[in-house]
Amino acid sequence: MGPLQGIRVVDLTAVVLGPLATQVLADYGADVIKVEPVEGDLMRANGMSRNRGMSSTFMNLNRNKRSLAVDLKTPEGLEAVKKLIATADVLVHNMRVKAINKLGLGYEAVSQIKPNIVYCAATGFGEDGAYAGQPAFDDVIQGACGMASLVGSESNKPEYPPTLLADKVAGIATANAVLGALVHQARTGEGQYVEVPMFETMVAFTMTEHMGGNGFSPSIGPAGYARLLKGGRKPTPTKDGYLALLPYTEKHWEAFFTALGRKDLFEKYDLSNRHERNKRIHELYADLRSVTADFTSEELMQLCRKLDIPVTEIFSIDNIHEHSHVKSVTLFEEHDHPTEGRVVSIRPTALFAKTPSKIEKPCPNIGEQTQEILSELGFDPAFIQKAAKK
Repeated sequence: MGPLQGIRVVDLTAVVLGPLATQVLADYGADVIKVEPVEGDLMRANGMSRNRGMSSTFMNLNRNKRSLAVDLKTPEGLEAVKKLIATADVLVHNMRVKAINKLGLGYEAVSQIKPNIVYCAATGFGEDGAYAGQPAFDDVIQGACGMASLVGSESNKPEYPPTLLADKVAGIATANAVLGALVHQARTGEGQYVEVPMFETMVAFTMTEHMGGNGFSPSIGPAGYARLLKGGRKPTPTKDGYLALLPYTEKHWEAFFTALGRKDLFEKYDLSNRHERNKRIHELYADLRSVTADFTSEELMQLCRKLDIPVTEIFSIDNIHEHSHVKSVTLFEEHDHPTEGRVVSIRPTALFAKTPSKIEKPCPNIGEQTQEILSELGFDPAFIQKAAKK
């Protein structure tokens, strides 16, 4: 199943960024072999769990994979992984480059084993820059790339959004980079070294709409997209709650304010002229919020549906599974896990007409397929025991 069927990936990643990237590849049908230390990936302990080592977070990052648990610091563990690499199309890691080189699994060493391999390193800071080799986790990258400052711009105190944004954005970027390199490999037979630095990826992600005047040289004004900054975009208050509501086009604004008996506001901001409207966007949004506060959420929902204006109720992480659309597309799937009982997973969201992807393998326990994988590679039971010993 999946468009990557027949592709083998050696997954030397841990925590969130790398495992998310390789799970995308696994969901697309690749045979992803997660190489773990014998004590397991650190993320196995983070989140809620029924049994030690099988946290909810880990299971949402490592389905559709097989787990090979070996000690890479032993001759047997290293030999096993090198033999595995010889059968692979892709290797992905998110270790520091110096550390993986020390293990003997840097690009030069691996390309000697498999010359046409796609070798992808997800790094904290690009290896050609001043911060090369510096340790980097989600918090550090969010602080460095401008994201924490943006989130806290209203209070003038930097804040982290309550999600591992940098890890997940960089994880998706890593999966995309591997897919691009696989296309080149398929066309030419050539492998290559690919680096995806978290910091550079997140600066690009953060600044896409926030370049502002700095998008010109010399700068013609401050950075930032005014609609999203102080006093700008916020959930819209209603008489009994909040909505995510956004009149966007000239027709939207005119129809919305007219229907609520406030066509004067359409004229006040010259909403027929997008450039003039954007100059006073904060004032416009403030007036919008003052108007909507006089109507119930249901009244505004019905109006917006009638006028084809984008709108939705505000959902939380506790009730998103109750969203009617989420239910209609069966986004949350229940499965029987061999050791964890009934579990809930978020199915692959990309829909392929010819090569559908689905959850075929449950998240593995530590080293669950070690014997299976090493036997496939031709190792005998005595070697396997040495390679996988704690």
